[in-house]
Amino acid sequence: MFDYKLLAALATVIEQGGFERAAQALGLSQSAVSQRIKLLEARLGEPVLVREAPPSPTPVGRQLLNHVQQVRLLERDLREAVPSLEEGGAPERLRVAINADSLATWWPAAVADFCQQRKVLLDLVVEDQDVGLRRMRAGEVAACLCAAPRPVAGARSEPLGAMRYRAVATPAFIHRHFPDGFSAPALVRVPALVFGPDDLLQHRYMASLGIEGGFAHHLVPSSEGFVRMTEAGLGWGLVPEMQVRAQLASRMLVELLPDHPSDVPLYWHHWRSGGKLLADLTAELAKQAARALVPMASVGNAVGNKK
Repeated sequence: MFDYKLLAALATVIEQGGFERAAQALGLSQSAVSQRIKLLEARLGEPVLVREAPPSPTPVGRQLLNHVQQVRLLERDLREAVPSLEEGGAPERLRVAINADSLATWWPAAVADFCQQRKVLLDLVVEDQDVGLRRMRAGEVAACLCAAPRPVAGARSEPLGAMRYRAVATPAFIHRHFPDGFSAPALVRVPALVFGPDDLLQHRYMASLGIEGGFAHHLVPSSEGFVRMTEAGLGWGLVPEMQVRAQLASRMLVELLPDHPSDVPLYWHHWRSGGKLLADLTAELAKQAARALVPMASVGNAVGNKK
């Protein structure tokens, strides 16, 4: 028989990134949270946490976290079916891993009505599209929006569409670095903007032009900051088309290669036994993504993943 107070302590330590913040979230002392984790490990006969900064789950800890995520969603369904179980009508928290560019563009409008009508509070974990699924595999989130098509065990993967990226820079930047016209080989020496160490979109874009190896670049771990750095003329970058339509229309930014966009497919991952809430959110996302994203059927030149 599971002791869900112990499992809640485990989940909160992982979600909050440490024992001190977990204690604050649970309204307990740090010592009490630590004792619950030790009791859980004593009952299982093995560790559930790797005690590092921040703590990470062991393989058995990941299994328990996956279980906790799914139980939380099923409990939400039960409370809706049996109103007397409601505890003051408090909103539900749903923890989701999401890529920064979706959060900066189409995601807020896509989920706004759903969250308001269903009384859902989102706990968003921003991760690069290439690595967001690790959070779900570790049991830290109930769902994930990322570029990986293959789901983790016990989950489903739903294709939503693709984000179209354009390689852009300021007219002055292009004139400075390409005075005789654009040259793909020259990109190696021209400053680029890269979201972070896990962002491989620029690398794959250059590979699609026949350019391999390293290149000069800034690291800019912010979608909004990425656009601001591009507008300031600090480098060229691949930016979501929907994020810079106004700048392209006004020619504040121009494309390096107008006929060579990069389409990045996005997949929605959710637990199979996630209950009605996740199923309804999945249906809403599919409807909203059809309006905001490039259809999967038209994706023919996806050259990488990003932000």
